Amino acid sequence: MNSLIENIVRNRFPDASFSGEPTEWPTVTVAPSSLHALAETLKGDDALQFDFLCSLTGMDWGEEGLGVIYHLESTVYGFLLAIRTMTVDREHPELPTVSDIWKTAELNEREVYDYFGIRFTHHPDMRRLFLRDDWVGHPLRKDYNDSRDINPVRMTNEIVIDTVSTFETDEYGHPFKQTHVLFDDEEYVINIGPQHPATHGVLRFRVSLEGEYIRKLNVHCGYIHRGIEKMCESLAYPQILALTDRLDYLSAMQNRHAFCLCVEKGLGVEVSERVKYIRTIMDELQRINSHLLFFSTLCMDLGALTAFFYGFRDREKILDILEETTGGRLIFHYNTIGGVQADIHPNFVKRVKDFIAYLRPQLREYHRIFTGNVIARQRMKGVGRLSREDAISYGTTGGTGRASGWACDVRKRRPYGVYDRVDFREVLYREGDCYARYMVRMDEIVESMCIIEQLIDHIPEGECQVKMKPVLRIPEGRYYSAVESSRGEFGVYIESRGEKYPYRVKFRSTGLPLVSCMDTLTRGTKIADLIAIGGTLDYIVPDIDR
Repeated sequence: MNSLIENIVRNRFPDASFSGEPTEWPTVTVAPSSLHALAETLKGDDALQFDFLCSLTGMDWGEEGLGVIYHLESTVYGFLLAIRTMTVDREHPELPTVSDIWKTAELNEREVYDYFGIRFTHHPDMRRLFLRDDWVGHPLRKDYNDSRDINPVRMTNEIVIDTVSTFETDEYGHPFKQTHVLFDDEEYVINIGPQHPATHGVLRFRVSLEGEYIRKLNVHCGYIHRGIEKMCESLAYPQILALTDRLDYLSAMQNRHAFCLCVEKGLGVEVSERVKYIRTIMDELQRINSHLLFFSTLCMDLGALTAFFYGFRDREKILDILEETTGGRLIFHYNTIGGVQADIHPNFVKRVKDFIAYLRPQLREYHRIFTGNVIARQRMKGVGRLSREDAISYGTTGGTGRASGWACDVRKRRPYGVYDRVDFREVLYREGDCYARYMVRMDEIVESMCIIEQLIDHIPEGECQVKMKPVLRIPEGRYYSAVESSRGEFGVYIESRGEKYPYRVKFRSTGLPLVSCMDTLTRGTKIADLIAIGGTLDYIVPDIDR
């Protein structure tokens, strides 16, 4: 624990307790009554400035109570801290909202309410996020009985809820219910999705229009929710790996890497240098693969079909390389706990070098055919601006954050693999508009190629898998690891009780912060701009729904 943080917190919150275990994320436990004041102190104190809420995890600690763990980071000083709070009231659990401090908490708190039933007082929109409003129970509670939810409700037409219940506190400290309306009768509301091709998946936006201008936007998630975090509670650690590929499927290699890092941290396992090199190269190939798909689909969204075909043509070459080593083209199942499933193919090094030599001139062709096109520039420049402060508050990591000037690359902030041994530029733009988000990803393709070139001829000899017993359990404790996926910080939180199955697994979605800022980005823009804004945010819906 940083002594500065501990001294400030202890002086202002004497009842706060600190975990004795030395971890990367020191933990402070506070009562719900102190949570909001502590959050304000941690963000507002000039010596701390915890402005980035990395992850918000709902928890059911059984008889101990229901609660939340907040993972925080100071983008100014690099401090890391976790806050732990809980309520013993299981019938009517309540915690104060922190959505007025960190904007990303708004949807994350709705997720916690959805799964655990914890209401956040003073939250502006306390509804379920993923499940139907008439769903029975809260699935991530340990005492949840899914058999009681088998009822005709699932077969009825979808319910549209236009009223929002918030919970305020009167002058005596007593909570009371207050209801307001999302959309009034005079508003003209249209649906974009869940089957609209420009939403890039089954995601639905309810958009209030005045003429062709957007007044406000409400996101509706959950159409492909699969309960992956609940499934993790009944699967062994190696079995969970198969689920990580199916979150953001365009970051499958990186997601799996993050989970392996988290379990390896718990086990105290150090993989070989060869594995670190291979994992890093594979992650960058995955990033190029994802960014080429981003380029292609954005071009299609904006009407440039020739560029769409160019991007897909070149992406196929990466998939051929990955398939030769892993056997997969979308879902790879390559990283394993303690290593990789098999050594790289004998042709791997040559094919990767040939591909990089091929792609460089093709990127120049992309810029000639699309980036410099006057229509493309008019559709993107100055549209959908996101300030640096809002990017941090919403937690929009990855290319979206860097397009707003936020240096948020996990590879730089908390290096893993062999990223601390390679020289690459963290691509930053300041404009925060659609064009900047597009250019960040195009420039990152070049940086990924530079990283691969520095490593591809220097892969050391060694084992591809640590010789170890099958992973049956990891020591009791709380573990968090993150990687820089194709869309930003992908985090994995594991709480273990030392048993065969994890007590809790939480995946930090890269896409949920991206859709949470859509209302801010689209207000006052034209309905046609919604397509460009959504395309340049580059979210993947299965990663949002999980």
